[in-house]
Order: sequence, then structure tokens, then C-alpha cells
Amino acid sequence: MSLPDPRPVRVEMSKWGDRPHWSFDGLLLGEDEWGDWIGVPAGVLHERPGARFHSEVDTVTLAPREGWYAATFHAPGIWASVYVDLATPPVWDGDVLRAVDLDLDVVRTADGRVYVDDEDEFEEHRVAFGYPDDVQAAAREWCASVHRQVRTGATPYDGHAERWLRRLAATAGAAQGAEGR
Repeated sequence: MSLPDPRPVRVEMSKWGDRPHWSFDGLLLGEDEWGDWIGVPAGVLHERPGARFHSEVDTVTLAPREGWYAATFHAPGIWASVYVDLATPPVWDGDVLRAVDLDLDVVRTADGRVYVDDEDEFEEHRVAFGYPDDVQAAAREWCASVHRQVRTGATPYDGHAERWLRRLAATAGAAQGAEGR
């Protein structure tokens, strides 16, 4: 596990065809065998065309070393504990992480229910936006794999993200302490 000083980064998700989707700022907390971990403190603005919200709780997002997804782990206090966006493999462009959201989501609710969301949206968009066959296949394969991993509690869906949430809380606490001096 590599723990450099956290540095500001931006996450920019798009939809197929370079259509803008969610974007938000975060802190690159470090990396481990699973990939890069981005912390997003409560209160950060998330926006996309036609919608915006401020995060209710701290979250950490895993940009995997390998895989067609971005997994977000929420601190307690919100309806979901895990929210995985099936997407093209995340790619760093300087301090900006980019990926194309492919509609399918794997969700674990705060009470432990696990399900796949937005299958209807995937079906609509694969036709309307012209997802290539290999992209459709990869999205379906990774969705099935991630769903199984979340459902069975395989790493990193086994509490592994807790250490990154603690690191984010410590980082945010240190920053607030420095501001108060």
C-alpha cells in the first residue's frame, strides 16, 4: 500500500459519445493492490447536466488497476454502503480521472441487500448510443463479476475500504485543525 500525501484530483465521468455525466473533486489518498483510492469528504458538490447534490457522507472511490468499473464506498449514514458504476476502465489524464459510465450499477444498501440497477437504461443506451459489441460484452461480464463479489463479500467489498475511509477522515480532520489555527 502506497500512502503519499493526499493530493487534489477531479473525477469526470461521461456517457457514451462524450456526453457529460457526473463530475466532482476529491483527494487521491493512495493506492494498493486493488488500485487508486480517491477520498471525497461529505459536502463536496457532485454535478452533471440538469442535476447537482452535495455528498451527505464521506466516500472513497476505487479506480481499479484492472476492470470496467468504479466502486464507491460510503461511510455510514446514507442508504447505500457500496455503489459500483460499470464503466470503461478508468484512465488518469494528469490529475483528472476519466471513465465512460455504461449505465449498469451494482448496489449494496445499508441493510445489506445487493442488486443490479439500471439494466433498462443499459438496454436503451446500448441501442441509442451504439455501444460496440465488445463494450456491451465487457459491461455485462464485469457486472456479473462485480455483483458476485459484492454479494459474497469478496475483497475489496469485505470492509477493505474502511482503512481508506479512516484515512480520509484523518486527512479532513487534520485540514480542519490547521484551518482553525
